[in-house]
Amino acid sequence: ILEIKMQIIGILQARTGSKRYKNKVLKKINNKTILEIQIERILKSKFISSLIVATSTSINDKKIYNICKKNNIPCYRGSQKNVLSRFFNIVKLYNPDHVVRLTADCPLIDPKIIDKVIKSHLKNKKDYTSNIISPTYPDGYDVEVLKKNILVIAYKNAKSSLDKEHVTSYINSRPKKFKLLNIKNTIDYSYIRLTVDYKEDLILIRKIFNFF
Repeated sequence: ILEIKMQIIGILQARTGSKRYKNKVLKKINNKTILEIQIERILKSKFISSLIVATSTSINDKKIYNICKKNNIPCYRGSQKNVLSRFFNIVKLYNPDHVVRLTADCPLIDPKIIDKVIKSHLKNKKDYTSNIISPTYPDGYDVEVLKKNILVIAYKNAKSSLDKEHVTSYINSRPKKFKLLNIKNTIDYSYIRLTVDYKEDLILIRKIFNFF
């Protein structure tokens, strides 16, 4: 067993204002919001020492803040468009060694996969490790782990609105500048959608939860 002596924080980015499916993280599956289900699952990770939800200062995202408060989860509210700045400000507050980036529309996220990516990241001493550079896991199991100082470099150098919105695109698009690692599954399941972007996705995931 890998002994973790570092501070690794999970940052779960969440918003209500999705263009494709508004308020999706507030939709309920068996009386719990998608956001609450995901918080519960992420907290089963053996390696994440703290989980912080990163949302915006938009009035509509007050609902996300209230859910976090009810569940005793720290919630940081920052820029609506510059999500990277939200991550940077959380990192300034917590000063972790590493950051795990997760998105709040993945209610089936697997803590074992989270820990597998973290473990590989630390063992191989990489700047950035994920299972999304060349995806082989189902869509909805995305995990990204990066060193704190690499996130700071991205924040200070990212100029495009795309890099500011997508947090890690500045890093994972520069394989010559950063030490990147992609974690692959034994079978390629990347064709399977288990994330919530549309109402149809929610119907499917509710069926999966009810089945099990």
